[in-house]
Amino acid sequence: MDHKNSQSASYAAAGVDIVAGYKSVELMKKHIARTRNEGCLDDVGGFGGCFGLNLAGYEEPVLVSGTDGVGTKLKMAMLLDKHDTIGIDCVAMCVNDVICCGAKPLFFLDYIACGKNIPEKIAAIVSGVAEGCVQAGSALIGGETAEHPGMMPVDEYDLAGFSVGIVDKKKIIDNTKMVPGDVVIALASSGIHSNGFSLIRKVFDIDSNPASLYQPCGALGGATIAETLLTPTRIYVKSVLALLEKVDVKGISHITGGGFYENIPRSIPDGLCARIDKSAIRVLPIFDLIAQTGNIPERDMFNTYNMGVGMSIVVPAAEVETALEILTAHGETAYVIGEIVENEEKVILT
Repeated sequence: MDHKNSQSASYAAAGVDIVAGYKSVELMKKHIARTRNEGCLDDVGGFGGCFGLNLAGYEEPVLVSGTDGVGTKLKMAMLLDKHDTIGIDCVAMCVNDVICCGAKPLFFLDYIACGKNIPEKIAAIVSGVAEGCVQAGSALIGGETAEHPGMMPVDEYDLAGFSVGIVDKKKIIDNTKMVPGDVVIALASSGIHSNGFSLIRKVFDIDSNPASLYQPCGALGGATIAETLLTPTRIYVKSVLALLEKVDVKGISHITGGGFYENIPRSIPDGLCARIDKSAIRVLPIFDLIAQTGNIPERDMFNTYNMGVGMSIVVPAAEVETALEILTAHGETAYVIGEIVENEEKVILT
């Protein structure tokens, strides 16, 4: 698209540089191109992103959508001036929700609001979004970058997005089939993922003492707190889709804000309960460090963080070994953490 005649010195003087916006789009195009698939019908730059649906093999296709942002993890990216991974988190928070229904993510759109449009920074953010889409097998078909002078400092931004997926109606995850004796499998997280960062900033006094982020930490194997906290959220889409082809999955929970106590119950039907063995959970060192540094009670930790479990999956006891083999073959660290029992509590940690 030719923008050579589009410029406004008056608008730029008010804080919005539309020429910088055009440059941002040009810089991000190479990243977006990595996500193109057979459904993409046009290039970025139109008023809407077009995606052609191939419905072959679907009897009753159902679209499943999810939307989210990254929360105050963005503060970490800004403090470290590292913006090329935070987009992975944004995609992950959406597509990991969509896959809980059994849906394959088709396409993604992002929204970036910034105090000042710095094209190179915006392109770096979008490069992370594109990488997340590649990991999820999803196309990045559009988005929006909005310059908001006066609404936020010039060096700050917010990031959100949404995903649309598809599943045959008969294949939507149905937790009503769950019975006592079914087994709960954990998929290991890559770290904090994208929630609980307001508490983290308080625990480590990051806003007042950002220098603490850059010190190598023995409890983290010599890694800095900064690089550990900024580790992108793991995307589970491809491994879970592979699992769904071979195993009768009865429930999936994406462990995000609210931790175990809020998220696992969302996939458990009334009258049943996921009894989780805390001793089986492979808690990552960063969570121990948070708890010890902030003197955070164990229940609060499990009610805030994923504690090393990014996703839980319920399968029949007879299919546990098959499930573990498939998940391991697709790069997941998967292991049993509990079972389904009769109880009204929905989740119990013992």
